Amino acid sequence: MLSGVALQPVDPPVEFENVVEEIEQSGFDELWLTDSSLHARYVYSYLTLAARRSSRLLLGTAVTNPITRHPAVTATAATTIDEVSEGRFRLGIGAGDRPLLALGSKPATLARLESAIDVMRQLWTGKHVTMEGPGFVVDDAHMREPAEREVPIYMSCSGPKTLQLAGRVADGVILLAGLHPEGLQWAIDHIDRGVEAAGKSERPKITVFAYGAVDEDEEAAFAAGRTIAAWFPQTAPGYCEMAGLSPELVAQVRKMYEGGEFQEAEEAAKLLPDEFVHRMALAGGPDRARQHIENMMDLGIDCISVFPLGDDRFTTMRNFKNVFDDVAKAKNAS
Repeated sequence: MLSGVALQPVDPPVEFENVVEEIEQSGFDELWLTDSSLHARYVYSYLTLAARRSSRLLLGTAVTNPITRHPAVTATAATTIDEVSEGRFRLGIGAGDRPLLALGSKPATLARLESAIDVMRQLWTGKHVTMEGPGFVVDDAHMREPAEREVPIYMSCSGPKTLQLAGRVADGVILLAGLHPEGLQWAIDHIDRGVEAAGKSERPKITVFAYGAVDEDEEAAFAAGRTIAAWFPQTAPGYCEMAGLSPELVAQVRKMYEGGEFQEAEEAAKLLPDEFVHRMALAGGPDRARQHIENMMDLGIDCISVFPLGDDRFTTMRNFKNVFDDVAKAKNAS
């Protein structure tokens, strides 16, 4: 299993470049940057910085959507970053989330998401494409130069229909399902249904985003992880019930927190039982992180990427990598 980091590009450019160097030198395999419209710096500029300050890291958007940019514009952005990084780019894409509301838009339908993926792949081959998709049009559209390769597309998923779509059409999946084995296995099963429906020989690569904090100060780590746990009732309530949260409490949290920036979830998060928080997020010391990593290795997850939250994100990143390496070493020795 590979290890990765997912970050919001919020740090000043020079500081961010130093972080990229540390991530690569620490032995992480992947670096994902959010495409957060108004809530962070411009993702493709920061991916360019990351490409220039690394030589091995796989880089990706976490995630873009087919609403804020026309699929043809995203196709060009993807091939540009792929060229700059010498073939290390993965295009992470999803339906979009609450930040779209500030732009007067709603998340994409599955039909729009699938059509966007289709048209990007056609454009990368150098074809002249005419198509009226759900919410967008291309009329004899073509790239000046065909892409050097078809960029791998990772779909961000949580619900059953999106998971099955990813199994059918995606090269990879960014799985937003919490960290408990029951929810992860449920998601994998739905991906596999899509794989079977498409007659494919193997499932897409699966990267799980592990939000939260890992610290010897377990109280501080728990406080950082608690807020993201309130995000799941809004975006993926089914996983919450699998993790033991009652439907009534799911509804109560959803009423208090409608999604968006994690810090907005602080009050709603106070309603959540401690054990639920631990099942959905990194929220404690190294031993709890170790259990999550071991579970995902047993499930055959391809990569686990830490999404550090709280006041000391980079301590979480370092602690997570130390635990990951210890678990991997023990697995290889057994």
